[in-house]
Amino acid sequence: MKWKRVGGGGDVIDTRGRSGGGMPGGRVAIPGGLGVVGVIVYLAITLLGGGSGAAFDVPGAFDTGTGSPTAAPIPASQDPERDLKDFSVYVFTDVQKFWERTFQREGKSYEHAKLVLYRNGVSTGGCGSASSAVGPFYCPGDQRVYLDLSFEREMGDRLGAKGDFAWAYVIAHEMGHHVQQQVGTSAQVSQEQRANRDQANELSVRLELQADCYAGVWAHGAFAAGQLEQGDIEEALGAANAVGDDRLQRQAQGSVNPDSFTHGTSEQRMRWFRNGYDGGDPGACDTFSAESL
Repeated sequence: MKWKRVGGGGDVIDTRGRSGGGMPGGRVAIPGGLGVVGVIVYLAITLLGGGSGAAFDVPGAFDTGTGSPTAAPIPASQDPERDLKDFSVYVFTDVQKFWERTFQREGKSYEHAKLVLYRNGVSTGGCGSASSAVGPFYCPGDQRVYLDLSFEREMGDRLGAKGDFAWAYVIAHEMGHHVQQQVGTSAQVSQEQRANRDQANELSVRLELQADCYAGVWAHGAFAAGQLEQGDIEEALGAANAVGDDRLQRQAQGSVNPDSFTHGTSEQRMRWFRNGYDGGDPGACDTFSAESL
């Protein structure tokens, strides 16, 4: 992907310079995550916890009342993750601008999300505390995307999802959850899940697949703007394939239990990303009306 270093302004909170880390203990509830990281995390979170949360006790990375970092950002000259950080900020900013323009064209208001970069663990303003083991996630309670940059390496080494646009897909997917929060989809789904607990997993799958589709819509816009390079879309599809529930379950336990799916199969995740990318139309992302996913 063609990119350049940009400033994230007030939309980026870098807490990686703080001291401390995550220790098992408390609780986290993460409603908008990409999926799981590895075999152990997958079993603990998705199979045993139903995909709705995990147990961690993490020192706060920032004051949840103000959102102020408790440590200064790492100086660029001393940052071993500088290129990945700057690429992540670029993608996040580009996705944000894309959806802001899209909302404006439709006469809708759009409230900016924020990007929180952290290391090891983080406290959120609306979803409890989390270890980096849960992977990237979006918290609708504080409208923030949370990234531990080490997950990019995990994607390549443990899940086989390599390439810069695989990482861009991750960020765009989490921003898809922000779009859902802005239009009220997230709240509607949460209400429906509470009222119909037997449909909670299916509703979660439809929510996640819609976020994949929204990521594809942004990718269509990036292609139209001349930002994509050969192989980028294949990298995104490879990442979507890598985090399918069926693939991860088979990797974790050697078998697949469709009743426990919370994010969708590899085929579904790739197909809905492609649906968004092919037409670039958010209207093509209505996973909730689709009879077949």
